[in-house]
Amino acid sequence: MTEAAIALGSNVGDRTGFLASALRAIGALPGCRLTRVSSAYKTRPWGKTDQGEFINMCALIDTDLSPADLLAAVKDVESSLGRTASERWGPREIDIDLLIIPGVEMRTEDLTLPHPRMSERLFVIAPLAEIAPDLTLGNQRMDARAKALQAAARPNDCVVDDEATELIKAVLETK
Repeated sequence: MTEAAIALGSNVGDRTGFLASALRAIGALPGCRLTRVSSAYKTRPWGKTDQGEFINMCALIDTDLSPADLLAAVKDVESSLGRTASERWGPREIDIDLLIIPGVEMRTEDLTLPHPRMSERLFVIAPLAEIAPDLTLGNQRMDARAKALQAAARPNDCVVDDEATELIKAVLETK
């Protein structure tokens, strides 16, 4: 099995419900097993800032799927949860991105690994550093990258949401 890191986010409707449902669905995919799930983070929107606050998180998955098949599977999960087409960086019920598969670099029409903009996004790096602090991107560990991004961030740009974390993890523990 290969380890893959994904990011999840939601800022429309039942945000914690969408995130919990997405994680359950991903964990139930053939050839996939959730191994670690970060806390949920309240984050200000990035790119397009005139929209509601996001809840973001990351997860690590052990998978037998190829990167392209894993991407297709998580996009199917988005669709099954009602993800609607939206403007770039706009509001969304659920967004799932394949971030990094250690040792894999690729660029296709549909997928670039590592994710090309992950290193500049605190809402991705902070939860990823929580569950994989020693994972490296370039020559920098996730924990060091998170510390640098946090130092440059505004207050409340990306903070742990304990209530959302508890709700999501409770759903994941329920069989």
